[in-house]
Amino acid sequence: MDMSTLLRPAPLHILLALVEGPSHGYAIMQTVREQSAGQVPLGTGSFYRHLARLIDGGLVAETQSAPASDDPRRGAYYRLTPRGRRVLAAERQRLAALVATLDAVRPLLRSGSR
Repeated sequence: MDMSTLLRPAPLHILLALVEGPSHGYAIMQTVREQSAGQVPLGTGSFYRHLARLIDGGLVAETQSAPASDDPRRGAYYRLTPRGRRVLAAERQRLAALVATLDAVRPLLRSGSR
């Protein structure tokens, strides 16, 4: 996955779900549902397809270090890699620039000009 690649909503939310630390698949899916207010549909199959692409792109890695308070039967845990953090930061900058552009044209959108 190239750093200049735009992140689609599901992969973006998966990365965001891992910012605070490692997590297992079900918890990541729950976090995506919560942080997107249900706007990013993510079933088990699509979640693991997106996750596999993020792993292949070096943005997420599987880890064996589960938080001590978690159930050890949960299986694999995933973490954001340094590359994943850089891509997420670049995406934040891209989206902030887009919002700034939208804010600049807001008066035109309201007036129906052009």
